[in-house]
Amino acid sequence: MATLDLWQLATSLRTDHTFVDLTHSFHAGQPKFSALPDETRTRLFTVAEHGFEIDQYQFVGQWGTHVDPPVHFVQNARPLDQIPVTEMVLPLVVLDFSEEVAANHDFTPSIEDVLAWEERNCQIPEGAFVAFRSDWHKRWPDAAAMANADTEGVTHYPGWNVEVVQWLVDKRGISAIGHETTDTDQGVVAAQGSLPTELYVLGQDKWQIELLANLDQVPETGALIVASWPKPLEGTGFPARAFAVLP
Repeated sequence: MATLDLWQLATSLRTDHTFVDLTHSFHAGQPKFSALPDETRTRLFTVAEHGFEIDQYQFVGQWGTHVDPPVHFVQNARPLDQIPVTEMVLPLVVLDFSEEVAANHDFTPSIEDVLAWEERNCQIPEGAFVAFRSDWHKRWPDAAAMANADTEGVTHYPGWNVEVVQWLVDKRGISAIGHETTDTDQGVVAAQGSLPTELYVLGQDKWQIELLANLDQVPETGALIVASWPKPLEGTGFPARAFAVLP
């Protein structure tokens, strides 16, 4: 009976819900952290010549829409293969700050902003994946537009800050965060050579997904996120496939 119940649940998920892909297709020349090398691909076998097609991919772990495990910033912390699959299906909270970002590209939310979101919606549930919607994903795949650098080379894009993420961890017990930009922190902070919010969240044994897409197609409450990735032994990061299941 339990097996049939799960099969019925699978049917209900497919037929009674909407799915939204939160993942960019990755490729050479895409937006990336400035210190990273570009992707290369080599066609090793072709259908015409060999009867099958295989490409060899070379890219860093933090590539495209990707997952950052704690070990990415914290020595001896959890790598990818130690994040259990039970953390890959979570309540999805979408903090919509797209209007604020449109008015101020350097926007970062405050605790008061999050409390105002809860007043409009509900309290953020324990174990949630909290996504920062900025609509910055609409700039993809234009690397210059994503970086949004001024004439002095200082980048200007929205981001989290330590105070609000610490509050989400301590007061709401969240499991992970996500955002549409290349960094956890604001561009003006990253331009100074430090990423304090990323260091904080990974230091709390949490994980995150960067360069999310299509959060504008997801409601602020009520959806689930399914986030998955390959399982490299002691992996420090990898492209992820994330999608939302809408009520």
